[in-house]
Amino acid sequence: MAGQYCMPEEGVDLTPKERLLSSAEIIKLSKLFVHEGIQKIRLTGGEPLIRKDIVDIIAGLNQFRSMGLKTIAMTTNGVTLSRKLPALQESGLDLLNISLDTLIPAKFEFITRRNGWDKVMKGINTALDLGYNSVKVNCVVMRGINEEEVCDFVSLTKDKNLDVRFIEYMPFDGNKWNFKKMVTYHEMLDTIKAKWPDIKRISDMPNDTSKAYKVPGYSGQIGFITSMSEHFCGSCNRLRVTADGNLKVCLFGNAEVSLRDAVRDGKSDEELLQVIGMFNLSKMKNRPMILIDFGVSKCKYLHNLFAQQVPLGNVIQPKPVIDNLYFLNRQFLGQQWYFQHRNFSKDVEDRLMYWETDRKRRLEEDSNKHICDSDFNEQFSYNTNKVNKSSLTHIDLSGRATMVNIGDKIESERTAKAGASIYLGQEAFNLVKENKMKKGDVLTVSQLAGIMAAKRTSELIPLCHNILLSKVDVQLKLNEDNFSIEISSVAKTTGKTGVEMEAIMAVTMAAITVYDMCKAVSREMVISGVRLLNKTGGVSGDYEYKAV
Repeated sequence: MAGQYCMPEEGVDLTPKERLLSSAEIIKLSKLFVHEGIQKIRLTGGEPLIRKDIVDIIAGLNQFRSMGLKTIAMTTNGVTLSRKLPALQESGLDLLNISLDTLIPAKFEFITRRNGWDKVMKGINTALDLGYNSVKVNCVVMRGINEEEVCDFVSLTKDKNLDVRFIEYMPFDGNKWNFKKMVTYHEMLDTIKAKWPDIKRISDMPNDTSKAYKVPGYSGQIGFITSMSEHFCGSCNRLRVTADGNLKVCLFGNAEVSLRDAVRDGKSDEELLQVIGMFNLSKMKNRPMILIDFGVSKCKYLHNLFAQQVPLGNVIQPKPVIDNLYFLNRQFLGQQWYFQHRNFSKDVEDRLMYWETDRKRRLEEDSNKHICDSDFNEQFSYNTNKVNKSSLTHIDLSGRATMVNIGDKIESERTAKAGASIYLGQEAFNLVKENKMKKGDVLTVSQLAGIMAAKRTSELIPLCHNILLSKVDVQLKLNEDNFSIEISSVAKTTGKTGVEMEAIMAVTMAAITVYDMCKAVSREMVISGVRLLNKTGGVSGDYEYKAV
């Protein structure tokens, strides 16, 4: 995630007004989503309060309460909030997130490139006075900018019922992202615990993006949005619609489809649902949230969206639930950005219920071999977690590719370590060692690439389960003896399937990134030794690589 500090000095190209969704179009699309089960809508950034029709939009959304809409929320930079909030509240605004990255007025001006710190604080106090409970304050923490203010933000919660949410700094186009600026959740928490050793972890709501904590006796609480160090993709339940009407599955994903064009073409609600449910994800450069407009919850028809609809006999795997839709606004006035990895499918339960049919068919075909039920179940039963190691687990009895059923497996702590090597040659090696490669810090960028690749393994390997990673660590070490870089990775999870592929993906992508950053100097590079070094956990037991 990136924050107000990421406002490009040259500004951004704003979307022409005629390309933006009108208030009537926003209301129409909202009604469609609510009718299909959405329970929460968020108007968010850039800055929704720059719209002159914002009160009318909220009033229009408020009409859908009887249809099942439970929450209307807004994320704002708070500059004009204090004077607009009474009308917004009267129109139906339930929840508020206010962006504030510093408690020092002069620093606020430096970060946001404008005045207004006192107005933001007035907006926060106005929200509290009007009874909003609790008011969320979003703070993107950046090393060298505001990390020393973390405890000051915690102190705000002593007498004010605020939920201060510290957000890990994340990359987006134009924010001059630097890995060294990122302050991890654990580092922030250690800083806070040094002053408040009795701070307590408190329970989160389902699908929360924030890890919640509270200092005993304080009115408010704090939280950490850990989308870099500990992502929450597995529980992500959000969709976005951009200011110009494009449906966007994940803020950090590249795929969009235009709902605006479909609405303006006069398509019926049924046709719009088809557009939403069946669009082809296109490849395009990801654009920042400052060019994006809206957000919603529990959408029944969206169960069909973005699941890998792989038929297994006569069975189709269950589909994921989408829980929130965000309307994101076009202009940037210091708004936070929200980063989540794309999540196209969730773990599947009871996905191989067709086994019984295949069992009977095989018994009939092989009757001359006198295969009995017990022999068949011993070889092929996933219900007992027994796998015939001489067969491929991702192939069903008819020879079709299939995703392994893990529904009956027991959750356990699982780890995997992988390794790889890339030979650079002396010239490229020395440039990397001295950090003089034209493309930048090869080791740091490649480390980051490995971490991010591990998180997205299920998107790149079709039959991999999408799992929650509790840890990904990638290390790159220079080997001067043979002018190479030795790469290692560790992946951890607590779940029903292992993390071998995530660990292998991490070292592979790190090596490929090294190659990309050094290829202008050397074409003689060789990636080798990609391997699993060890694994722990799971029914198959532990494994340790032994060099031949």
